[in-house]
Amino acid sequence: MPTRMGLAKGDLVLEVGFDSDCDSTLRDEIRGITETELIENTTTDVVDAVIIWWRDGDGDLVDELMDAITYLAENGSIWVLTPKVGRDGHVEPSDIQDAAPLAGLSQTSTIALAKDWTATRLVARKSLKR
Repeated sequence: MPTRMGLAKGDLVLEVGFDSDCDSTLRDEIRGITETELIENTTTDVVDAVIIWWRDGDGDLVDELMDAITYLAENGSIWVLTPKVGRDGHVEPSDIQDAAPLAGLSQTSTIALAKDWTATRLVARKSLKR
């Protein structure tokens, strides 16, 4: 249910970690909402959202999140999509909870987004007002 992701028509969405196991229906629904194509991580554009397909063994999540932040608009969000419990490549929620603050992000919600994928929303921490 990509409508729960807060995406809107015209939003630019960067997609990282795409592979054959990714949910094609979800990808089509996101493109249907935004009416834009998903952008590969070779872009220099500022994007409204980043989708990271993340599996156990994919590497260092903190590094991936820090890379994603460089493309993200000020009010944008990063969605980390991980295989659900019992699926190959499942990632423990604590792995995301631990990585987010190290990358300067805060976790806001986790939703069951597709048949085999869970999505965790991360946003940039607000700077402290002086």
